[in-house]
Amino acid sequence: MSSTRTKSNVEIRAREARETCPFLTTKEAAFFLGLAVVTLAAMRRKGTGPKCRRHGRDWRYHIDDLEAWSLSDTVGGAHD
Repeated sequence: MSSTRTKSNVEIRAREARETCPFLTTKEAAFFLGLAVVTLAAMRRKGTGPKCRRHGRDWRYHIDDLEAWSLSDTVGGAHD
């Protein structure tokens, strides 16, 4: 899959999330990032994952925080 196609899919999912509810569950956030739910939960406990907040007893991830976290670890176009 090309990076343009992947970026397009991510942009579409982000736009749809913003139009409905920008706060995603752990399961939805993991899907959006392409991670396993247990991986995202472990990252939350270690403090290495994207920003999240509690809504009642549940953890929620704002779509903008997910994108910012994802982009913060971006490297240049050359891949070894």
